[in-house]
Amino acid sequence: MSPIYYAANSATRRYRLAATLPQAFKRLVVPACALVLAACTWYRPQPLTQNDTSTTADALSRIRIDSSAMPLPSLAAHRFDPEHGLDIEDVAMLAVANNPDLKLARDDLGIARAQAFSAGLLPDPQLSVSSDYPGAVGLSRAFSYGLSMDVMAIVTRGANKRSAQASVAKVDLGLLWQEWQVIAQAKQLYLKARLSTQTLPLLQQQLDVARQRYERTEDALKTHDVTEDASMVARLAYVDASKQYDEAERSAEQTHHDLNALLGLAPDVRLQLKDSVDDAPVDDQAIDAAVAALPKRRPDLIALQAGYTSQEEKYRAAVLSQFPSLSVGFVRARDTSEIYTSGFQINLSLPIFNRNRGNIAIESATRKRLGDEYQTRLNQAYADVAHLRADIAILDRELQRARSALPAAEQAASDAAQAYAQRDITFGSYADATSAALTKRLDIATLQESLAEQRIALQALLGSAIPDTVSSERSLTESHAK
Repeated sequence: MSPIYYAANSATRRYRLAATLPQAFKRLVVPACALVLAACTWYRPQPLTQNDTSTTADALSRIRIDSSAMPLPSLAAHRFDPEHGLDIEDVAMLAVANNPDLKLARDDLGIARAQAFSAGLLPDPQLSVSSDYPGAVGLSRAFSYGLSMDVMAIVTRGANKRSAQASVAKVDLGLLWQEWQVIAQAKQLYLKARLSTQTLPLLQQQLDVARQRYERTEDALKTHDVTEDASMVARLAYVDASKQYDEAERSAEQTHHDLNALLGLAPDVRLQLKDSVDDAPVDDQAIDAAVAALPKRRPDLIALQAGYTSQEEKYRAAVLSQFPSLSVGFVRARDTSEIYTSGFQINLSLPIFNRNRGNIAIESATRKRLGDEYQTRLNQAYADVAHLRADIAILDRELQRARSALPAAEQAASDAAQAYAQRDITFGSYADATSAALTKRLDIATLQESLAEQRIALQALLGSAIPDTVSSERSLTESHAK
């Protein structure tokens, strides 16, 4: 072959290659790249903060809460106004708005919604491009372009999408149930804080009386007017009163810490709480009606139902996936002799060994486990309601007995104080009567707090009716003044 002919052939091949490749790229690759880039999400960094972002006292005064977004009717009808102190409903609303764990739970709901969005997307088609360059003279470049789609991904898309939507409902209802629990915790901590406010002055009075008795007994012991046994009794009573007061102080500090942590407040924030406890008796008929409709009222039970529905769809998708995996596509090709062909290709897996039996067994066992979990939770819910109702009845009887005994104790303490002022009785008798009245008042305050806590726990177990559909955009709006 002469150099001139070879050079001419080489130039022809280069011309053909330069003419063919740009056209192919213009028709396929360039538009595809443009579409991909237009639909892409660009990366944006979001660095972590190193500062404490807990709500300060100044920020607390600027918080505004949308009552309509509250998860319970009693809170939705209440206006949040912390200017003149927080009542029990204000504390509950602040907990729903500012609790750190609820913020994380709402982030989990956002993840579940993103997963549901992902499950509903159609699979991307697959583009295959190949090119062969012959080494012999006189032959053309061969190429093959193919476009295919995974058919089984489309077949299982419906089941996967329904499963993801049920998962979103499960997470949303789980968030609602968690909000109910946070509301109950906030109200119970409110009651504990108010109990500390009531009982600490009473305990201080009891400590003062015990100290005076101990000091007088010590003075009398020096003059041999009392025995060592009497002095020891007075000393032990003083030590017990001191210990009781110290424990109450530590309990008050722990309550302050727990309440601030639950509300997302800075440790140095001191809430001004005001009385607002409802002491109305429990309506047994309303409770019976709520218990009868418990599977349709409790968010956690409805969430388990949604989880079971999601698992049903996962099991359905696993059953569908046991059939052969199918991918169908179309091919356009040209060989080295410049003969063009058009056709199709099918990729089919042969269900001989696997047949997706492992995943089917896993999803079936998971479905059974979720069914058992739901039934166990339902049984426990009925048992918890029955236990709380019985406990409330016992506490109510104890409180009535303590209240009925208080007037006599108060009268005895008043008579003892008058008699001691007239020097008709000893200080020990006066101290015993005063301590008995203080103890009775402490018992009543403690019983009232325990009864209110149990009623709140019962309300958290029963809650209110759940809407027929859970809003996919149920959110809490909270604005801070800048």
